[in-house]
Amino acid sequence: MTTTSGTRVNFSLERTLPIDSASAWAELTDWAGHAEWIPMTRVELDPDDPAAFVAFSGPGALALEDRMRATQSSFDGSSGRCLVAKLGPVLVGEAEFTVAPGPSADSAVVTWREDVTVPHLPGFLAPVAARIGAALFSWSLGRMARHHQRNN
Repeated sequence: MTTTSGTRVNFSLERTLPIDSASAWAELTDWAGHAEWIPMTRVELDPDDPAAFVAFSGPGALALEDRMRATQSSFDGSSGRCLVAKLGPVLVGEAEFTVAPGPSADSAVVTWREDVTVPHLPGFLAPVAARIGAALFSWSLGRMARHHQRNN
């Protein structure tokens, strides 16, 4: 069951990564590959819909189930934008990322935005959750770039 009550948490961050924009796009849109650089995460793809997937983040039975579907995705070879609907059962809302060429040929600027409803989170903790979320996503993007560099 999808929850729509709770506290809204939103954040955005921008990070320049030491990989080119096509590589950053490929890593970010490899849904199953997120498990390689987001700690304690596994991803299950929907075999009937390549845009749909479920990420399970956290230890074992305590993992948060995050059902998602990419609803918009476009990349022109150097810049792109992807919008992902968060479908519950816990987090509801959307995530968005953009990729653009960075200041050098072998760099990319990734902007990540989350706007979700978190059930059972007291409203006064929304700013704290947003700061923690932004820090964790920024750290994970750095892990993504290092993962790419090691494997290419």
